[in-house]
Amino acid sequence: MSTAYMPPVYEGEADFHYPAAGKPLKTWYKITGDLKNSKATPLIILHGGPGVGSVAYNSLADLTVAYSIPIIQYDQVGCGHSTHLRDKTPVDAEFWNDSLFVAELESLIAHLGLTQFDVLGDCKGPCPLLSAAWGAMFGSRFAAKQPKGLRKYVIMSSAPSMFLWVEAQNDLRRTEKCEKEEKTNSEEYQSAMTLYYSKFLCRLNPMPEEILASFALLKNDPTVYSKMLGPSEFFITGTLKDWSVIEEELHKITVPTLLLNGRHDEAQDSAMIEFFTRLHNVKWVQFAESSHMAQYEERASCIDR
Repeated sequence: MSTAYMPPVYEGEADFHYPAAGKPLKTWYKITGDLKNSKATPLIILHGGPGVGSVAYNSLADLTVAYSIPIIQYDQVGCGHSTHLRDKTPVDAEFWNDSLFVAELESLIAHLGLTQFDVLGDCKGPCPLLSAAWGAMFGSRFAAKQPKGLRKYVIMSSAPSMFLWVEAQNDLRRTEKCEKEEKTNSEEYQSAMTLYYSKFLCRLNPMPEEILASFALLKNDPTVYSKMLGPSEFFITGTLKDWSVIEEELHKITVPTLLLNGRHDEAQDSAMIEFFTRLHNVKWVQFAESSHMAQYEERASCIDR
């Protein structure tokens, strides 16, 4: 009787030098699969949030089991197992912006040697990139730089501007009254957000443990989320309020790009459409039974894409 393949898992930390942080930073990462000897191209996952950690994407390790694809997950600075930034409490737009996270991604790629694939044994190509929601926001900024080694780009449930993200969700929410009255910490507001997440974030009941764990990470340290977004997904008061890559960056993304979202997604089609119309080499796949977490709601179909 054959046994299921159990890929190796390695965890480590990479030094991240970012002078504006005012202290040494560490990026925690996890590699599922054999990064050195696999012939498959490794996949880097950029988690959402900001500040929810990489745990919500653990199910994508199915790709390693099915196709021997090495999966690289990491917690962005400010959350999870990486260095936290609670001391950076002022809303400083010069610090709290996507440049911090692009620099961290570049630092991790250099640490792992992913720009020199001949160093990685039998790995035959540069790395694709999968990014979700917030991850696709700074991921698009990164991809627009046309980094050496980037082979493919996957955008999962995101938007190329914060304006489109908010506009796409206006018909989905019931929290406007609390926002106008500045009662975003009220029980009424939190109840509305819970209902919203159950309809448009993950429709599974109960929610997978990994998603609940990501919520717990955010509750434990909301610094990054609150400084960059604000009190919720669509009431944006932070440094990303006017964020956009539509005019200056999207046309610079030249690698083949796959767009993914769910029919019930908080990332509505109207949020995604500018990716589809402006990118050069793009394909769009929608999951009919999913909201924002197709990697759990339609796990097998998501892996097959």
